[in-house]
Amino acid sequence: MAAAKSRSASTSRPKSKSKSKSKSKSQSKSTLRLPPLVESELNPAQEKLLASMRSTPRGGALSLGGPFGCYMHAPEIGEPIQQLAAYCRFKTRLPKRLSEFAILAIGRIWKSQYEFHVHAREGEAAGIKPETIRDLKAGRAPQKAPRDERALYDFIMELHRKQRVSNRNYARVQKLLGDGGMVELLAIMGSYTTTCMVLNTFRVPLPAGATPPFTEPKV
Repeated sequence: MAAAKSRSASTSRPKSKSKSKSKSKSQSKSTLRLPPLVESELNPAQEKLLASMRSTPRGGALSLGGPFGCYMHAPEIGEPIQQLAAYCRFKTRLPKRLSEFAILAIGRIWKSQYEFHVHAREGEAAGIKPETIRDLKAGRAPQKAPRDERALYDFIMELHRKQRVSNRNYARVQKLLGDGGMVELLAIMGSYTTTCMVLNTFRVPLPAGATPPFTEPKV
């Protein structure tokens, strides 16, 4: 009987070990892929980039969370990336509501947890209706959104689905934004596509306590 107990205990141990391995694997999928950086240990190029980012309207409270810590690993390219992002976010000629709408649409296309979480708040503060944000989050066309937001939505979705834009959708947005605004809209879309790719590829975690907006795609 003692031998039977011994055999039973020995056969149960591998199962426990297997669960531990499975948990470890699951946890590894949610962790940042880049080595985390400590501000006090940054090299001169990284310190210069951090100072540059803090000199923008993001302010001195900017931390190494989000995409910013990722850029620190390649400060030479990180600088022009963050400069473009800062222009698109703070200086574009587009009304704040429309620029944030475009950013949210890109965040939804990429299912970028961090990007959508941050800009859902920014967008609502800029005047985007909560119902519209819920529609974008769910992948639905925002049928009750204002005409200008619906025009941007159709333009952005068509460009991503077909890699081309019809005359009709182009004309709708060009009438709203003008030629220069069209260029800036595409810059916003490109800049935040880069941000979403950085966030998704390096598995940048959400701020503590935040709920992911989307079900994480399996890879």
